[in-house]
Amino acid sequence: MTAFSRSGNGRRSVATLICGALAAGGLAAAGAAALAPGAAYASSHREAPLISGTPQYDNTDLYAFVSPDHPDTTTIIANVIPFEEPGGGPNFYQFAEDAQYDVRIDSNGDAKEDLIFRYTFKTNVKNRKSFLYNTGVVDSLYDPDLNVTQSYDLELIKLKKGKVEHETKLADDVPVAPSNVGKASMPNYSKLRDQAIYKLSNGSKTFAGQADDPFFADLRVFDLLYGGNLSEVGNDTLKGYNVNTIALQVPNDLIAESKHQPIVGIWSTTQRQNAQGYYTQVSRLGNPLVNEVVNPIKDKDKFNASKPKDDGQFLKNVTNPELPKLIEAIYKIKAPAEPRNDLVDVFLKGVKGLNQPPYVTPSEELRLNTSVKPSMHPKRLGVLDGDNAGFPNGRRLTDDVIDASLQVVEGELVGSKNDLGDAVDKNDKSFEKYFPYIALPTEGSRGATAKSGADVKSQLGDALTGSNDNTTLIASSAGAGAAGILLIGGGLMWWRGRRRAY
Repeated sequence: MTAFSRSGNGRRSVATLICGALAAGGLAAAGAAALAPGAAYASSHREAPLISGTPQYDNTDLYAFVSPDHPDTTTIIANVIPFEEPGGGPNFYQFAEDAQYDVRIDSNGDAKEDLIFRYTFKTNVKNRKSFLYNTGVVDSLYDPDLNVTQSYDLELIKLKKGKVEHETKLADDVPVAPSNVGKASMPNYSKLRDQAIYKLSNGSKTFAGQADDPFFADLRVFDLLYGGNLSEVGNDTLKGYNVNTIALQVPNDLIAESKHQPIVGIWSTTQRQNAQGYYTQVSRLGNPLVNEVVNPIKDKDKFNASKPKDDGQFLKNVTNPELPKLIEAIYKIKAPAEPRNDLVDVFLKGVKGLNQPPYVTPSEELRLNTSVKPSMHPKRLGVLDGDNAGFPNGRRLTDDVIDASLQVVEGELVGSKNDLGDAVDKNDKSFEKYFPYIALPTEGSRGATAKSGADVKSQLGDALTGSNDNTTLIASSAGAGAAGILLIGGGLMWWRGRRRAY
């Protein structure tokens, strides 16, 4: 494995512009063609026709990394429900009750899951006569004013050669951190987050709840590669949106085959219950963006329902990706020669000497070498910049997967040095230093508040902001009520007069 020790801070202005055009191409040839060593992918939001209409079941991102503060453990983060608008009430964002949310582990590289961590959720409403998510200030997860709550069970399923051998319930009825309604409703949301972290008997930790979307990128790539003339580039279009997160921290020796074979493959799936009571897989995610820009429309729903052991059916999508051709057509940047067999090995097997299992069966999984210690000073380009604890060896929250993808696709590993990127180098919020590491969700009360000097305000707004005396508001309300009664009474008298006239 060759390490490239560059920070990319000296990005040329021309390269910065080209990066926008290449974001899709980098993702195509990188994500689609599997990205050579040091490459990475982007997020998988609304990636297939069917799942885009059912966001509760949509896996958006998967992260897996050796825990920086507990290096004997691995942290896995699986996000669902893309583009959560923080103020989207009164029906805020919930995990589906008719779904199984799975984190699947391949411990020996045979493209079959050896372990499944399964989350199932249920919802409770205290007062169905209210339309409110919370009926007062919420101080804890058990506050009676939190009207709508969720909890979950966590099971560990052990398999051998694809068949279930043993099932164990690891946790029962664990509370979920709610959607962050706003500062008035949840003045100390960090406290609610902490209360939702649950410690298991085997030393593991689990969390489920809302979080800031950790993926950072300019997604305007889909407007014909940033406007067709690089006029659209440089904004983190996921800034301010939330997701629902499942986070799990487990001992390395629980998921790895042995100390001599510490490499695991990880992917997340969602199964939805049908009318007959059976569960069907509707979403799948390992390395993100694969289903967005690698697979054509005809294969997208099929991929979401498929298993890694059957990934040979999508091989042509990897060896002959569409997106590099689109970049060449628009920006005249020559696409790499096909078939992309050089990239297939890394994409389907892992980087040899770093995170490729010894007897690997080619398949699309996020692969992590759990024996690689966390970096004291993580580099956003991961392996491409000599940091072997980063992408594509797992995926950390801070890994800049877009920039790494672009640089690799344009030949960084075969002699064509470049410093391409999408000009979005980090998340808009800082990540936490302890489990579950993700940033707190943006609250629904974000944005500017009304000021007393505003030109346009309602009378109720005047009463609330213009005086500290409650009698002003009461008098205003009473006056409005009396006026309303007089108007209604006058209206009735007029109507009766009209009826007598006829």
